[in-house]
Amino acid sequence: MKILAVCGSGLGTSFMVEMNINQILGELGVTGVEVSHSDLSSATPADADVFFLAKDIAEGGEHLGEVVVMESIIDMDELRTKVKQVLEERGLL
Repeated sequence: MKILAVCGSGLGTSFMVEMNINQILGELGVTGVEVSHSDLSSATPADADVFFLAKDIAEGGEHLGEVVVMESIIDMDELRTKVKQVLEERGLL
């Protein structure tokens, strides 16, 4: 499975979310999930199975496919809950 963290510029925010998702995967003991980051204008549906976006750019990412919208990019509890939900839906947790 591939997860892509997406932000407006593809630099700091998406990289931070990528690192946080990797941390959560490690805490959960989940392997075999590839996580990367990108800017919104470069992201395509073929890049990942699931896309994590902040709510301020969520509308621009509707074309990507399965999008998980984060209310707050710095809320680890919210991110943990949403990552767990994605993993459970795919039978990885």
